[in-house]
Amino acid sequence: MSKKKVVIGLSGGVDSSVSAALLKQQGYEVIGLFMKNWEDDDDDEYCSTRQDWIDAVSVADVLGIDIEAVNFAAEYKDRVFAEFLREYQAGRTPNPDVLCNAEIKFKAFLDHAMHLGADLIATGHYARVRESASEAGRFELLKAVDHTKDQSYFLHRLNQAQLSKTLFPLGEIRKTEVRTMAEQLGLPNARKKDSTGICFIGERPFRDFLNRYLSYQPGPMKTPDGDTIGEHVGLSFYTLGQRKGIGIGGNKAHQNADGSSDAWYVARKDIAQNILYVVQGHDHPWLLADGLEATQNSWIAGVPPAPGVMSAKTRYRQADVGCRFSMMDAVRMRVDFDVAQWAVTPGQSAVLYQGDVCLGGGIIDTPLSAVTPETPADLAALTAAPFP
Repeated sequence: MSKKKVVIGLSGGVDSSVSAALLKQQGYEVIGLFMKNWEDDDDDEYCSTRQDWIDAVSVADVLGIDIEAVNFAAEYKDRVFAEFLREYQAGRTPNPDVLCNAEIKFKAFLDHAMHLGADLIATGHYARVRESASEAGRFELLKAVDHTKDQSYFLHRLNQAQLSKTLFPLGEIRKTEVRTMAEQLGLPNARKKDSTGICFIGERPFRDFLNRYLSYQPGPMKTPDGDTIGEHVGLSFYTLGQRKGIGIGGNKAHQNADGSSDAWYVARKDIAQNILYVVQGHDHPWLLADGLEATQNSWIAGVPPAPGVMSAKTRYRQADVGCRFSMMDAVRMRVDFDVAQWAVTPGQSAVLYQGDVCLGGGIIDTPLSAVTPETPADLAALTAAPFP
């Protein structure tokens, strides 16, 4: 009986490298696939594509597996980067990793792997997939055993066809064990630092990067009372909850009695009037949301879950929060939190869970706030944000 062929995305990082080693130990025929997703300014100091390719080839050599490089830059630009820019131009804050997984790593990559004759694909993500115990042929996406590294949040848009062909070898393993295994296997990248962010942004200043692609217009920066305390450089360059890089110095009119000053945070954007609203204090009411509405929903099972009690994440590095879920209509969902959540941001993903099982989610459209307008400035901001 011939071995099952698995094509694994080899990025040059330690996670995908150990995943490939585990698959080989489990008896699969393993082929590495290195994905090149960005070509613009590829000679720039911020993009590590060349070194990643060298590391991936070195790992494949140690493991004794074949490796191929495939260029998905055109697909990435059309399916991920174009949407990324559209969202930022509209004043929202997208999560390109979510879109990249759905459109590139588990679509373009999966299609290419199938053309190579693969039975399955694999990645170094920290997540688990299993066939449902109650319904044969239906697959579930689960959190990784190591909840501190779990990446199911980024995978919530995967569908049944994708999950049925996918293996996550690291789903049952803790990150500390992965590093140890890489050392024991003699992998050349065993001590390589984990990559952060997206290659096309890398470590470069984010605002400088967006400057090259977006049109923008400076405008007033105001408090909830309507006081203008500065000028923003363009609404696209700010995200809700942002504290650093706002550019507000010591404003004497907003200091405490002892001369100290509470930190300023981005609270809302009035797109129509081109106003950025900022507040003082981490726990300001304008930074808290009791719920949210989301669209562009995607469900692991193919259909929305039944309305009811579950848990949710509105950002990756966040503990689950209890909530009540319902569908408002065929395309719009509502989530009401048990405890108000901080800086719920349009453009980010709201992902739902039932225990360790990821159900899917959607793109946050409207945070729901219980704050009632008390001044004309409040009313204008609440209307424009829009917050109810």
